[in-house]
Formats: sequence, structure tokens, C-alpha cells
Amino acid sequence: MVKPPRSAYLHIPFCHKRCFYCDFSIIPLGDSARAPGSPGITSINAYLDLLHKEILLAPKGPPLSTIYFGGGTPSLLNQNELRDLLENLQRKFGFQEGAEITMEVDPATFSESDLKEFLKIGINRLSLGGQSFDDNTLVSIGRKHNSSELIEACNWVNQLLKKGLLRSWSLDLIQNLPGLDLCKWLKELDQAVQSQAPHLSIYDLTIESNTVFGRRNQKGELNIPNESLALEIDLETNQFLKRRGFSRYEISSYSLPGHTSRHNRMYWSGSGWWGFGMGATSAPWGERFSRPRTIAAYKKWVEEQEIKKTEPTLFINRSSSMPLDELLMVGLRRREGVHVEEIAINSGWSKEKCNKDLKLLDKYWSVFLKKGHLIKNNGRYFLSNPKGMQISNQILIQMFSWWDSIN
Repeated sequence: MVKPPRSAYLHIPFCHKRCFYCDFSIIPLGDSARAPGSPGITSINAYLDLLHKEILLAPKGPPLSTIYFGGGTPSLLNQNELRDLLENLQRKFGFQEGAEITMEVDPATFSESDLKEFLKIGINRLSLGGQSFDDNTLVSIGRKHNSSELIEACNWVNQLLKKGLLRSWSLDLIQNLPGLDLCKWLKELDQAVQSQAPHLSIYDLTIESNTVFGRRNQKGELNIPNESLALEIDLETNQFLKRRGFSRYEISSYSLPGHTSRHNRMYWSGSGWWGFGMGATSAPWGERFSRPRTIAAYKKWVEEQEIKKTEPTLFINRSSSMPLDELLMVGLRRREGVHVEEIAINSGWSKEKCNKDLKLLDKYWSVFLKKGHLIKNNGRYFLSNPKGMQISNQILIQMFSWWDSIN
């Protein structure tokens, strides 16, 4: 039985500029994004009208327990614009008591007073996009802020946490950036810990072909760590943060006790969520759907939805459940892993099919099980930390090969 979605993601696509590694669905507005009468203001207003309209078109659902403003750069919106979006969600779904409301913020887009205004409207968790504490690195990846601005932003956010005005906050860093070595990376981690962020999201650099980095990489101009160094960096990251009290509860997520992201855990548990905005993905009843990635196509889609309500994934009686291979893929990212047979039976498999096909899965995973990269305990499979998490893609490739073989 599919549980009704209790989470919502809102995509705010605006940025000052596109970072060199970024392949997200965004709209760069330039440095004068919010200047009175500027094209940026016009773009923001037009987009927010569409976003409000899409929320109103969604089917009714139970009260939300997590809300996430992602981007892009949500902190380019002002207090009133964010408040209006929250009030629209409140009218549509309602909020559970103690709902986690997270907002991504960029160090180059807010002041200390802005943060306090965000909290007044109900934001209770912040995700700070730092990426690096090194000025040369920040310039080389196309970020707008510098190290001193990031440190200042960390101090502001941390003071709000200590005063009890903020429930938690997270700092984003990217490992394996160009020119990085182990010594430089350990300095980055040390500064991240000194920031007193109770949650760290550590992402591996992904090279996308249609980005500045993708084009440089094709020309051989991108000096990124080789595979051996990347594995060493990941191993040191895990050990460094573990010694300082952080727990790796998901491949890219580390937290101190009591500071895991409820919204992130929702994604990896296989639960459903509403998604709103250009390029946003939703899966309220299991089946995923990604909205158009350009503003013109998104506008057309919203207008079509208003008239025809043609998107089946938004309605429980017309959507399909999440396929078993996707449930295994997201579940294996978590520290606690997945109980494969339990998920299979919940997906409609018979006991006989489980006995036959899950034994075959063990054969596909046999090398990883023997080496201890994948651990099986009472029917539950989970990645060892750090070795299993480091080679998770290889383990998933074998799982997808198994899935193809039985279908």
C-alpha cells in the first residue's frame, strides 16, 4: 500500500550566474538580479505566478512534514515571496506540527538581517552552499562568494542555532575539485568542522558534458584527482569526520546526533513527495516525473495542466508504484540499507518468485559480499563504510544487470 506523500520540494531556479560544474535547471540573472525594474525582477515575478498556479493544481494530500526550497538560489527571493509560497502550501496541504522547513542559501546573496527575516516566516533549517573555503578554488569553479564571506555566513547561521532560533543547518562541500590534493582537502574539512555546522553534505564532483567543466575536461584541461586519489580522499573524509563525532547516515551525508535531514531521508526511504517548479522531479505515488527544464516549456506545461490535468503521476489512481530496482537503488544509499525480500513482497512478489530471483541477485553480488563491500544480515543488505559506499556505483550496476536479466 502506497503511503500518501508528506513532503514537498519547491525549485527556485534563479542564480546570479551558472557555476562551472552546474547542470541544474536554472535561470542566471546577473549581478543586478533584484534591481528595481530590472529584467530579473520581471522574470522572478512571472515564474512565481507559475509556481503558485502549479501548487493550486496539485491534488489534495495530507499535511506536510518536510518542505524544501532548493535551487538555483532560493535566497534570491525576499521574505514576502517565500512567505506567500509557504502560505499557499499551508492552504493546500497543511503542515504537521514540528514540520522541517529547509531553505538553500548562498553566501553571496544574504545578510544577517535577511536570515532573521527568513526564520520569521517559518524556515527552521538552512543548507549553506559553501563548496570550498579556498579563495583560489572558489574562483576556479565559478562561485560568486569568497572564503571570508562563507566564514561570516557560517558564523551568522551558527549564532541563530545557538540562540535556539534555528533547528539545524547544513554546509555543502565538493570533494575532488580541480587542483585538489589530500592536504588541501583535509584543510577544507578542518574549516568545515570549525564552522560548527552540525550537518555536512560532501558531494563528489560530477563532470557533465554541457558545462564549462565538461568542455574543459574534453580538452584535457581539467586537473581533477585520479581514481586512486579520489578513493583516498573519500576514505580520509570518512575517518576525519568520524573522529569528530559525525555519522555517515547516507553516502553523501554526515551529521552530528540529532541533525540528520528528515527531507533527505525521505528521498532515500522510497517515500513519495510533491515537486513543484521548472525542472523539479516529483514522485507522489512512486512513479517519477520531471518537469520541463526551460521556462518556456514549463509555462506551457503548467497551462496544459490547468486545462487538461494530463500528468498521470500526480494522481494515485493513474500512477504506477516505484519499480523495485529504484527502491533498491535509493535504499542502498542509507546506512541501514534495505531488506530486499520485504520490499519485493510489498511490491507484489510471491514467496516463490522471491526464493528464485533473490538467490540470483546474491550471485550477481557475490564478489561484493565475499569482499565485505556489501553486507547481508537477516535479509537486509547494506553497504560497508567506507569501502562499500566508495564503490556503490559498481554494486548498483550489478543490481541493474540482475534486474534486466529477470525482466
